[in-house]
Formats: sequence, structure tokens, C-alpha cells
Amino acid sequence: MSYTSVLGGRHHRFDTLARLLAAASPERSGDRLAGLAAASEQERVAARWALADVPLATFLAEPLIPYETDDVTRLILDTHDTAAFAPVAGLTVGEFREWLLSPGADAGALAALAPGLTPEMVAAVSKLMGNADLVAVARKVRVVTAFRSTIGLPGRLATRLQPNHPTDDPAGVAAALLDGLLLGSGDAVIGINPATDSPKAVRDLLELLDGVIQRYAIPTQSCVLSHVTTSVDLMARGAPVDLVFQSIAGTQAANASFGVTLGLLDEAYEAALKLERGTVGQNVMYFETGQGSALSADAHHGVDQQTVEARAYAVARRYDPLLVNTVVGFIGPEYLYDGRQILRAALEDHFCGKLLGLPMGLDICYTNHADADDDDIATMLTMLGVAGASFVICTPGGDDIMLNYQSASYHDALYLREVLGLRPAPEFEAWLESIGLLDERGAIRDAAGGHPLTAIGRELAA
Repeated sequence: MSYTSVLGGRHHRFDTLARLLAAASPERSGDRLAGLAAASEQERVAARWALADVPLATFLAEPLIPYETDDVTRLILDTHDTAAFAPVAGLTVGEFREWLLSPGADAGALAALAPGLTPEMVAAVSKLMGNADLVAVARKVRVVTAFRSTIGLPGRLATRLQPNHPTDDPAGVAAALLDGLLLGSGDAVIGINPATDSPKAVRDLLELLDGVIQRYAIPTQSCVLSHVTTSVDLMARGAPVDLVFQSIAGTQAANASFGVTLGLLDEAYEAALKLERGTVGQNVMYFETGQGSALSADAHHGVDQQTVEARAYAVARRYDPLLVNTVVGFIGPEYLYDGRQILRAALEDHFCGKLLGLPMGLDICYTNHADADDDDIATMLTMLGVAGASFVICTPGGDDIMLNYQSASYHDALYLREVLGLRPAPEFEAWLESIGLLDERGAIRDAAGGHPLTAIGRELAA
């Protein structure tokens, strides 16, 4: 089926739904690289005009990637909840945008609607929305998950403490870990990207983190971001795995490039549930995504990168995860060229994930060869805080010395909590208070004079 619109007396024709979505997307270098971007701003506006008139039900009838050849498409269509979809089933994409911005689309209505929405629907409506629209709607959505801490409650902002080290040196990890804890970070997860995926190295890091969590009774969860097959193997061997991590994408072929299938994720999910390591909940999975991953694997099937990214959220939704985050600027300027494109992608990803019912966080970041700087980090951080992000990733000084990219710092998270009146996860906040790290205003207390937590550094260095 083709789609047409008339703009300034000129007829514009889009031969497929995928082509229409790509042409309607805001400018980004990845779509330009793939030959999918609109040829001009006039064509982009014409595509959006045509997209606004597309019924939401069309996305159920016209899969962008064939059902027969893609298991993500099958997952999306086979699990679609028609009863949940019913309230908006008669709307076009443009009408859906208007409804989302209306008072009737409150937290309860959006939560009930989530199982009835497909990734393609939410990607489509996001293309008609300005940045402020994306913030306003995402802010209304609440997704609450729990393991040892509760993530996503109103008025809360959690953080992932990321103590990476180029050689997984315990002393280096300890320094970054201590820095983060003393600055009130780590309530979402203490998560390490290992320098190697060897089972022994991963287990050593798991035991290091588990030892600190248990010794100091920290109400959080650990995760070493190894491949899911490594996690499955280590769980079978009795390693202290809290959360199972995996990078995922929006097509079967892109997931295959990661060495992942839905069946493998099913196995890991069931194994993690059986461990019953959570105390206040049993959300046991952690997923990372990022616009451009399918294109980099030549597995995008001619679909624009933002829509393929939204399809990854259908994979995540299957496993009721504790955490999902987009590493929004990490893949590089080939896909998101500058700070403006990275900001737009961050707002899109957060909006789409939240509408689909996911506990969305972000690694607000950029690579060193991108046209971006620390002011872009501050802008993104502030806008995503207003939009109600469940958590953000924090690194020492905002500089990851292992992965060599720039992200938010522990201090950045304190800034965001202060200016927006946000607090840590309740269990973690109570722990910070119990160990004397919060002052009478609930702010982090200066520990320059020493604190019992500093023993972490001495213990792990030894």
C-alpha cells in the first residue's frame, strides 16, 4: 500500500509504510547513511502529514518486517492485547498524538493501554511530536519494578553506579565504587562492564560486588554485564548473579549478531527467577539498547533506526525487566551525529519505552569523536529528569576509562535530584540515612573527614 500527501501543490508518494516512517523521522546521520532519510525538509513534512492520517490498526495489518522471517515481528503480533488496544483502536496516528497530550491520558489510562500498543505505533506517533511533547507524555507514565530496591516511584531518581576498570583491577573498581556510594549512587544497580567475558573474570567481579553488598547491607543489586550465555553458565555453577544482562535489538538478525535468541533469553530468565535473590521484588533482567545497532549489523531490513530501536523494547517487555536503558550516544556519530540528534534520540527512546510499559533509564553519553560536549550532557540530563526517567547511568567524573566515552557523573545525579526535588529509591535512601550520609535536608553529607565506607577501598585493594 502506498501513502501520499500534497504539500505546496506538490504530490509526495511513499511506496511502503517503512518508507513513510523513515521519511517522517527527524534528521539523523544513521538514516542518512542507510539511504532512508527524507531527501528534503519538505519531504519530511509531507511524510509527517501523510503519517498523521494512518490508522493505528494499519501497523497490525502491515508488518514492517515479515512475520514469517522475523521472530521479533512474531513476538509483537502474537502477544498483542486487543482488549487493551480497544480504547484507541479507531484512532489515526495524528489523533493518537492529540489523545496522548490530553488530560484523559493519565497514568492509569496509559498503564492499561501499554499491552495494546506495538513498537511501530509508538515510534510513529513520536515522529509527530516535538521534544516538549515527548517530555510531557513520558512524564505521565509510571512503571515500578523491584529487586532489592524499588525503581520508578514518583519523586524518585535512581542511578546505576558504573565502576568500570580497563583491567578489572579490584583496587580500581573499589575506588570508583567507593566514590559512587559516598555520593549516593547505586540504587538502581552497581553494574560493571567487564574487560573480558571469561567466566572466571566475571565470577570474580560478581563475588567482589556481592561481598560489598552483603557486608554493608546495601539494598541494591549487582550486575556484571557479560553475555547472557556466561550468566547462564555461572548461575548453574552457583555464582551470585542478581540480574541477568543482555544487549538486545529490534530484529531477529540483529539479535543473532549479538549471539542472542529469544529462546536463550527465556532460559536465562527462568534460571534467574529460580534463584529468588530479590527481597522486595523479583524483576531479574537488565537490558541495554541503542539506536543504530541493527544498521551496524546490516540487519535493519530497510526500517529507520528509531523504529527498529522501539522494536527492541518488545523483546525487553517479554521478560518484565527491572531495568532497561538506551546507551543513546554510545554507538557514535555515524548514527547520531551531534548533541542535537543525541538529545532527540534520548527523548524518543524514553518516550517509546515508557509507553510500552518499560522501566526506562538512559546512559546519557557521547563518544569522543561526536560533535557533543558536557553541556549537551547537562541539557539531556535535565530534560530526561523532567520527563521522569527511572534511572541514569553515572561514572566517576563522567569519564569511563574502560569504554572510553563520556557520560553523566555521580555529581550530575546529585544536581538533578537537587534541582528537581528528586530522591533515591526508598530502601537505598533509608540505608544512606542509617550510615550517616544524609544531612537533615536529605542531601549527601560531606564525608571528607572519613566514613566507615572507606574501608571498602582498603579491603578490596588488599
